[in-house]
Amino acid sequence: MMPLDRARPYPWPVAALYAWLRYHPRLVDSGLAAALGFLGLGSAIAMGRYALIPFVLALVIPIIFRRTYPIGAFAVAVTAGAAQVALRVRPNTIDLAVVILLYTLAAYRPRRVSVAGLAVCLLGSAMAVARWAPVQLSLLNWIMVGSIMFAGPSLIAWVLGDSMRYRRAYYASLEDRAARLERERDAQAQVAAAAERARIARELHDVIAHNVSVMVVQADGATYAMDSSPERARQALAAIASTGRQALAEMRRMLGVLRSDDGDTGVVPLPGIGQLGELLEQTRASGLSVSFTVQGVPAPLPGGLALAAYRIVQESLTNTRKHGGPGASAQVLLRYCEDVLVLRITDDGFGAAAAEDGAGHGLTGMRERVALYNGTLQAGPLPVGGGYQVVATLPVNRATIPAGAQDAADRAGADNPADRVGAA
Repeated sequence: MMPLDRARPYPWPVAALYAWLRYHPRLVDSGLAAALGFLGLGSAIAMGRYALIPFVLALVIPIIFRRTYPIGAFAVAVTAGAAQVALRVRPNTIDLAVVILLYTLAAYRPRRVSVAGLAVCLLGSAMAVARWAPVQLSLLNWIMVGSIMFAGPSLIAWVLGDSMRYRRAYYASLEDRAARLERERDAQAQVAAAAERARIARELHDVIAHNVSVMVVQADGATYAMDSSPERARQALAAIASTGRQALAEMRRMLGVLRSDDGDTGVVPLPGIGQLGELLEQTRASGLSVSFTVQGVPAPLPGGLALAAYRIVQESLTNTRKHGGPGASAQVLLRYCEDVLVLRITDDGFGAAAAEDGAGHGLTGMRERVALYNGTLQAGPLPVGGGYQVVATLPVNRATIPAGAQDAADRAGADNPADRVGAA
């Protein structure tokens, strides 16, 4: 047995031959025309009917161009057939060329064109039957002769050609749909990749900017206190080491999230409302005075929204520390409402200069986080007395909160009782 190619339903020599024939249609048509011409010319010469030679050529040559000019080739063949009937030249094997060209017309041209060609062939069949059928035949015999010898092959050729045209159009539509779906999939992949890059950029900025700014402040303080107060210098260096370890831990967490396929990173969890106390303590240790006020009853929050709230507070305090100037202080307000969470971070530093960090990634990242939850963000210098204020309103979808999260929210609200002021 011949070996089979897994990608093809035919033995590989047959599949290779079929592919070669598909890519050389003019050569195939020329071979078909040569075969019919050989039969027609051989029959005409053998019987001494030399008058058939022009008709053989007129019917054979159009087959070579049947795919390129299906209508013109069919018209030439039909004209030759009509001349055959008019000049009383009896039908021959070469008349199969008309059937082949009718098939081509139905396969490569719209149905309205091929139906007209079929009607011409049926009319020519009736004329041929009337011309050459014996006069003594009954009407039933006339119909049978015309159907078997003339009309039947024309109808079969038209049906096969029309079916081939439909199949070709169907496959073309499938290919077009597949190409369109592939383009849409690529576009969606690009959008998803851009969104993921933006998310990673926000996380990197929040982690690096906050921790590095704390380390810079502590390093400057250690430099000034190195000679006058070695103990304070050692405390500053210890704070730098602690902040660096925290930054490394968050970087490892981010890398674990990026590398994990099932979401189990094996590192510290994502920060949220429960980690605000640690963030405030770290900020105070860097020399920035911060007060924290909670209003309303603490309620459970979706993990993503809690992370967004944490990052907004973190970025706002980082901007205050970087741009607020010496002696600046900040106030953080966390207000739980029925269906929204309100964050307000206000400082009394140089508000006009604290607009944004270098390339504007800080406020841009906050706006993107808020937009993910259809919230609003207002940020700008205070109109009176200087300072800068960030107000974020985040809608809370209770349906996305898992059961049992209320206990965690209560514990988060009780983490820092000294910071809980004005609870209502």
